[in-house]
Amino acid sequence: MLTEPRSGRLAAWGNALLAGLVSPDEAVLAIVGEDAVHRVAGLPGESAPVGLTLALGRLRTLGASGLRVALPAPGHPLGLSGPPEFNARALDAEEAVICYGTALGLVPEVSEAGPEGDVHVEVVWHCLAVREAPPADVPSLGEAERELAEALREATEVLTRLDVAASGPVAAAAIEAYRARAERGREVLAPGYPPRAVRVLELAQRVGALISLAYENGHGGAVSAAEIAARAQALRPVERTARRAQVAAYNSIVEERERGVR
Repeated sequence: MLTEPRSGRLAAWGNALLAGLVSPDEAVLAIVGEDAVHRVAGLPGESAPVGLTLALGRLRTLGASGLRVALPAPGHPLGLSGPPEFNARALDAEEAVICYGTALGLVPEVSEAGPEGDVHVEVVWHCLAVREAPPADVPSLGEAERELAEALREATEVLTRLDVAASGPVAAAAIEAYRARAERGREVLAPGYPPRAVRVLELAQRVGALISLAYENGHGGAVSAAEIAARAQALRPVERTARRAQVAAYNSIVEERERGVR
């Protein structure tokens, strides 16, 4: 939950490429990560899926000057602007990338192939028309940071009050794994992002790690169905806040450009 989304990698490193801060090879290597290959289907002027290098170059010529992230969930079209067909597909994928400067968006379709132990992940980004309008429910970095600080306190209080497994060797290992991921992810936002965006993203991922810990390590003291439901209800707004903060961090370069800061 709330680990680094593929749309975040694509937007972050795509923005760095569009700004001339990294080479195409650097950007593609970072976007693909541990996946086998990424391609883009439905790109205007192309009859078949193409590689990321060609796709990002084509999007630039079509007018894209930045990339935004959307992380929608049922009842919460976070970062989307329509039309309904695009929103529905993004909701199914739980993420999307919106091109700033041209009415196009990208939704990932992830597939796995190969025998157990040697599985290769392939991603096809479907390029679709979007509505050029303000994205839904995206806070500023300042708002996101304030909301996250409160959300982190709330998440900790909820875990303590409901006696969720938040201590012991399993929890310690989970927290240590999160810290290791955080260290590896110091440059996940790519060159060009403001330090505040990095700080907000790291805090959002920390909140997400706590939420994941609550759901993945048994019921703790929440032994009744009512107590389990109460825990889910209490954590739901915290998870929503963390997703909003992630989007704010990934989109900060485009938002600043739009306001004339850069």
